[in-house]
Amino acid sequence: MHKLLMLLCWLCGSMMAEAQQKTRGVVSGAVLDSVNQGPLQGVRVSILKDTVTVKTNQYGLFRIDVPDGSTHLVFEYPGYHTKTVPLNHYDRMLIELNPLSKNPGTNGDVAKARARARFAHSSNPNYGNVGMGVSAFFDETYGKLYENKFVDAEKSNHSSFALDVDRAAYSNMRRFVKLREHIPVDAVRIEELVNYFHYSYPLPRGDSTFALYAHYTDCPWAPGHNLLEIAVRAQQIETDSLPASNLVFLIDISGSMGTANKLPLLQAAFRVLVNNLRPRDRVAIVAYAGTPGLVLPCTPGNEKEKILNAIDYLSAGGATAGEAAIKMAYQIAEENFIPNGNNRVIMATDGDFNVGQTSDQDMEDLILQKKESGVLLTCLGFGMKDYKDSKLETLSSKGNGNFAYIDDMEEANKVFAREFGSTLFTIARDVRAEITFNPRRVKAYRLIGYENKVLKEDNSNGERIVGGIVGSGNCVVALYEIIPEEQDTNGQLGVTRITYRTEQDTTLRVMQKEIAGSRQVFAAAPDDFRFAASVALFGMLVKNSAYKGTGNIAMVTDIAKKAQGPDKGGYRMEFLKLVKLVKKNTTWLK
Repeated sequence: MHKLLMLLCWLCGSMMAEAQQKTRGVVSGAVLDSVNQGPLQGVRVSILKDTVTVKTNQYGLFRIDVPDGSTHLVFEYPGYHTKTVPLNHYDRMLIELNPLSKNPGTNGDVAKARARARFAHSSNPNYGNVGMGVSAFFDETYGKLYENKFVDAEKSNHSSFALDVDRAAYSNMRRFVKLREHIPVDAVRIEELVNYFHYSYPLPRGDSTFALYAHYTDCPWAPGHNLLEIAVRAQQIETDSLPASNLVFLIDISGSMGTANKLPLLQAAFRVLVNNLRPRDRVAIVAYAGTPGLVLPCTPGNEKEKILNAIDYLSAGGATAGEAAIKMAYQIAEENFIPNGNNRVIMATDGDFNVGQTSDQDMEDLILQKKESGVLLTCLGFGMKDYKDSKLETLSSKGNGNFAYIDDMEEANKVFAREFGSTLFTIARDVRAEITFNPRRVKAYRLIGYENKVLKEDNSNGERIVGGIVGSGNCVVALYEIIPEEQDTNGQLGVTRITYRTEQDTTLRVMQKEIAGSRQVFAAAPDDFRFAASVALFGMLVKNSAYKGTGNIAMVTDIAKKAQGPDKGGYRMEFLKLVKLVKKNTTWLK
């Protein structure tokens, strides 16, 4: 009887073990240094209270089988704090380990030394093409920006620019601040810093596409000057009512993407997007290195595991053939085109790609041509050292699309989860803002930012800049510094005119509103207006702008603190922390 009981216990144990083996899941991810964002090779990854263990590869990547019922993974590496992380539905992970430091005060120097040592190894030569932009921070390139000057309202009282909500410059700037690196002047596009934040101006009423708001106050950094804000709030469509999406993920898997803050972060970011897809959405994946390939044919959004597996098994290596990949992606998008739907190519890359036998100009012309098909382009920038911001910004603007820079998983969640609708669903395109000033009230005016989006009156760059796109629920803000006329009368300040086309109709539509001439005290203006002004001033200080006036970091901090408001998502608090870091590195501010 005793032997029988022992046999039954053994059989039960074997069956339980076999059942456990059958219910194993797989967890994959990447491990990187929290300070310099570099991949960590050889990190020991184990299951808490289990013997299963693996180590990360040269790119910091790992895959581990976990029995059903496992609760935590443990990450151990010499010289770093051990980290225990809970398992949530076998999520794909991006883990940051904090280095041990006997002298905390040297952390910044250690980070800098590590970053420089890592970047000192292989780097791709900068391109010689004229359109590539100005090289900065190793092989990164940024388009040259020349600050807008004051315009005499008597000579020209009409200001026009393309309106969009690109935000790449802010998260890219944040990356430099966290690395304690000097911020390249041309990397700072002030309008993208200002429009990174949420503003709570009321949504349009009824069926209106836009609502227009204006605020006019004294200018805190220029005594005797005034500050005008134009805010354009877009109609918001509930997620369930958003049209079906036909998406093609165009993913760069060339050799330059083989670090933890590039391909692994890219994979983690796209997983966030995939988890927000609906059954009526469709996804195809094109990956490109030496030659482009179709990794995943058009697949319904509810087949998430199939899509995630295709993303999971991507690996970096080889040269880059950008032109052929773009053609393939657009072809697939056109073949699966959804009338009145959201048809979009999402390109994810560090921008460090060649285009075969064609020039950068040919590639830009290709994007411009493909835009006519009704397929939009979203560009996502990743990584550092050889990041080509100038190229991605140009392609997104020519493709009637938007542009974001993903520096960490928080930004991925912001772009693809919290702002899912505004990122991927366009409610208006070819959007232009036109401000006509009253010369009796305005002696001169200066648009702050938007340098590469200004539309000239002679239309000399009108073909290059058609207009921007605005997504569901977006609020776009523009600021003007105004020199008032000495004999200021009581008339209106000017007129705001917005022209645009909706996604469902190619007819050019117009919305117009007068700008009242009454000026209020800056301190009494709405929080949103004052906070936007503090961000604009910060951008001018970092750029060492000729128009920063009496502004300084203390003024930025004071204005931003008092205008923080409800701060949904904590982005304004994060801005204050970044300003504090910049203040500590006073050599950044000339």
